[in-house]
Amino acid sequence: MLTLLRRPLREADATSTFYVLTAVAAFAFAACFTLNLVFQYRVVDLDPFQMVLVGTVLEATCFVFEVPTGIVADLHSRRVSVIIGFFLVGVGFAVEGVLATFAAAVVGNVIWGIGYTFTSGALQAWITDEVGEEHVAPVFTRETQLDLAFGFLGTLAAGGLGLIALRVPIVVAGVTLVLLAVGLAVAMPERHFHPTPRGDRETFGHLKDQFVAGLAVARGRRVVRVFLLVSVLVGLSSEVFDRLWQVRVLDTFAMPSFLGSDPAVAFTVFALIGSVISLLASGASSRWLPARVVEENPGLPVALAAAAQVVAVVGVALLGNLWLVLAALWLHNASSAFSAPIQATWLNRNLESSSRATVLSMNSQANAIGQVAGGPPLGALATRTSIPVALLVAAVVQLPSVLAFLRVRRTTTPSSVRSVTLEWPPGPTRTTPGMGPE
Repeated sequence: MLTLLRRPLREADATSTFYVLTAVAAFAFAACFTLNLVFQYRVVDLDPFQMVLVGTVLEATCFVFEVPTGIVADLHSRRVSVIIGFFLVGVGFAVEGVLATFAAAVVGNVIWGIGYTFTSGALQAWITDEVGEEHVAPVFTRETQLDLAFGFLGTLAAGGLGLIALRVPIVVAGVTLVLLAVGLAVAMPERHFHPTPRGDRETFGHLKDQFVAGLAVARGRRVVRVFLLVSVLVGLSSEVFDRLWQVRVLDTFAMPSFLGSDPAVAFTVFALIGSVISLLASGASSRWLPARVVEENPGLPVALAAAAQVVAVVGVALLGNLWLVLAALWLHNASSAFSAPIQATWLNRNLESSSRATVLSMNSQANAIGQVAGGPPLGALATRTSIPVALLVAAVVQLPSVLAFLRVRRTTTPSSVRSVTLEWPPGPTRTTPGMGPE
């Protein structure tokens, strides 16, 4: 096995390997996550606090291990980092699905969270090295298409396998990723890896320097301060919503008769409808929103989307009809999909090239810190009182983000970054296939 990690038995084409990897990973992650929270609530019998705590442990794990696992990709091999990553993610899924206890859920999420950090950044760096920077753009475009298509198939598979037992799609997803790791060990090429120079490596000292540099930029740019504030607020409020909306539905409503009594079918249908709506919303922001709005007044559509998210959280908490609650959920996710490319364009436009990566990384870290800080208290509140009460508090916590965006809705690009030209509509968003912690 160590030999396979060092070099493949039979090298495949890098681009083809990347496409297969993308498809398999997207399928497996969709298969796992479609019914994962239903599994935790119905089979593992977690209470709201425990469900949120599992998610918080995952976020904290990713935050802590991002730097040390990145050293493997920087110094040793991106191929090895990716193989280890997918193997650990698969093992983490399998541990949670097979053992089906609270301890297994925590341990499984720690394992797969560590695995995620092994793949984070390493996968994109690997394929960029292998095909070359000048040829990688169409590869990432095809990656996005494969991710959507096979994620859809994975969601359908989750519904079918969930009819057998709710743990089955999770275990199948885990086994699939372990087999993917073995296949990558056999065939994944790495011909163009060069260790990252010492000064460019991600270290804890580098992380500290990033934080200091980001604060310096934030002090001078109001827009950056607002984004950092909003990232913390969204993180504080999002964990309880993301983890408990399914519990709210299961506790309060009977599943529609035409979907049968098994929640596997119902939640698969809900997920598919939500994915289509979010995809349409994302397309709406890039195709229908005039470029001058993004250029002159980006805060207005972003603030409206944030307001829609707050209203949606309140709706999930208070509405007494299943389809109205689901409409609120889909509104929440669609609003996020609508505003994401606008926010990315707006923030990048107000950053200099020299500080762009630093501030973007710090913005992600602010969201993770918010989730770790806000998840357990709101989860405990949901257990002690009720889920609607915790959701209402989450909505109140997120509400200042609307006001923050409105206060900076008219911004002028600083002279120091006027040379930065960002396309609108934006190009395809590039993410590691299916690897966002849920």
